[in-house]
Amino acid sequence: MLDYPALRAVAAVAHTGSFEKAAKMLNVTPSAISQRIKNLEDRLGVVLVERATPCVATEKGEWLCRHIEHVAMLEGELFKNLPALAEAGSAAPQVTLHIATNADSLGTWFMQAISTYARNSGHLLNAAVDDQDHTAEWLRRGRVLAAVTSLEKPVQGCRRTPLGALRYRATASPEFVTRHFAHGVTARTIAAAPALTFNQKDRLQSQWIRQELGEDVAFPTHWLPSTQSFVDASLAGMGWGLNPELLVKDHLKAGRLVEILPARPLDVPLYWQVSRLAADQLSSLSQAVIETARQQLVQPVQTAKSER
Repeated sequence: MLDYPALRAVAAVAHTGSFEKAAKMLNVTPSAISQRIKNLEDRLGVVLVERATPCVATEKGEWLCRHIEHVAMLEGELFKNLPALAEAGSAAPQVTLHIATNADSLGTWFMQAISTYARNSGHLLNAAVDDQDHTAEWLRRGRVLAAVTSLEKPVQGCRRTPLGALRYRATASPEFVTRHFAHGVTARTIAAAPALTFNQKDRLQSQWIRQELGEDVAFPTHWLPSTQSFVDASLAGMGWGLNPELLVKDHLKAGRLVEILPARPLDVPLYWQVSRLAADQLSSLSQAVIETARQQLVQPVQTAKSER
């Protein structure tokens, strides 16, 4: 049998970051929280919470946290249909759902989807941000229940739905293009012109270079871990970079930005992957994400159905 008071203690510490705040959240003493977690750790033979500032769940602890989220969603549905089961005068606990997405999706289309879901469901969302090539790892490790990812292959235990492609344009200010690419975009000019890179996981600029030049080229770069900073730096003439078309189309139309190679976009296919265990409870979130994506992202002639 699962010790649900202990599981809720683990989830509360992971959510609040401390034993004291978790105790207030669950209306018990900090020593009770500590004892529940210690007993569960002794029983399982693994550490569930890293005692640090803030406290965080270990990989095993994250799996328990996602289980508690799933249970809370199931209980919420049950209490709606059978309100007599709920304790008199008690409000249903608010559920916080952990999801992951890439920064460019969050900065363009994804917020519309999750805000619609949050308004309609009343659930809270904890959105982790990582590179689109790495968000699937959050699912594999049990840190989230659903994720926007570039991984086409379904993560084990997950359902996958194609969303469309996020289109990027290789852009810079007109002055920058005149200064660095007056004689065209070649391996030599790319190797000399400063680029913009989100972080060490960002491979978009390299992918675009390989797509257009047919070879890998090393290039100098500024490191700017912010979607909006990419646009601002491009406008300021700091460098060239792959910006989401959704963010720069007005700047392109007004001439504040230009493509360093006209009409040569990079399309990054995205997928929505959701844990099968929580897929039914997250159906309205999935619907909001899929509908918004198919309005905002570049779609193929025919979009495949959700795969199990």
